[in-house]
Amino acid sequence: MTEQKDLPAGGFSSWLRHTRAAQLEDSGADVPCGECDACCRSSYFIHIGPEETQTLSRIPEELLFPAAGLPNGNVVLGYDDDGRCPMLKQDGCSIYEHRPSTCRTYDCRVFAAAGIEADRDAITRQARRWRFDHSTDDDRDRHAAVRAAAEFIPEHAECFPGAEVPDSPAQVALLAIKVYEVFLGEGDELGKTGRVARDLEVAKAVVEVNEEFEAGREARST
Repeated sequence: MTEQKDLPAGGFSSWLRHTRAAQLEDSGADVPCGECDACCRSSYFIHIGPEETQTLSRIPEELLFPAAGLPNGNVVLGYDDDGRCPMLKQDGCSIYEHRPSTCRTYDCRVFAAAGIEADRDAITRQARRWRFDHSTDDDRDRHAAVRAAAEFIPEHAECFPGAEVPDSPAQVALLAIKVYEVFLGEGDELGKTGRVARDLEVAKAVVEVNEEFEAGREARST
C-alpha cells in the first residue's frame, strides 16, 4: 500500500477566515484536492436549491428527487450503486464549473480543524492527512477554540433548546467554525462578557452567535 503523506492545510487563522467567508457568502471553498475525489464517491445525497438554475439545467431530471422536509423546488442528487455521484466521470466532475453549492463549499479540512472524524471512511482517511500551520499564537488559540466548540456541542446537547444539536460530523464541525469565538480564552471580547461561566451560558452563547452568523449570511443573499 502506498504511504499516504501529510498534506499542508495552510495557516489555521487564514484558513478559518476564508472558510467562514465561504459559508457567509456561499462562495466556493479553495480546497487543494489533488487527485482525491472521496466526497464524490461516498454515497452522499447532494442538496440543490431552486435558485441554482445553471446547476439544475445540467443534471438529467431523472437523477433528481424532492428534498424531504424542504419547500417545493429543493431537490437532492443521489448516487449510483457504487456510491459515486452520477456526475463524476473518468476525468472528474462533468459539471465542475456549475456544481451545486453544497459541493462548492465542501471542505474536508473542517474535520481536521474540529478534531472529529467524518461519517465516511474515505473522507476520514483524507482528513487525517491535513496538517495546519500554527506559526502564531492566533493560529493556536483559534484552533483550540474550534476544537473546544466541536467537543462541547455534542457532549452538552441537553443544554441547548429542545436538546437539539447537529446530528452529523460535518454539521458539528461547521457549527464549531461558526461559533468558535465563544470558546476563545480569557482576554477575547466574548470571553470578557462572562458568557462562558457555565454550560447553560455557553450553550446560550453558541445559539446566539450562530443566529448572528446565519443572519449575516441571509443578509448577503438578499
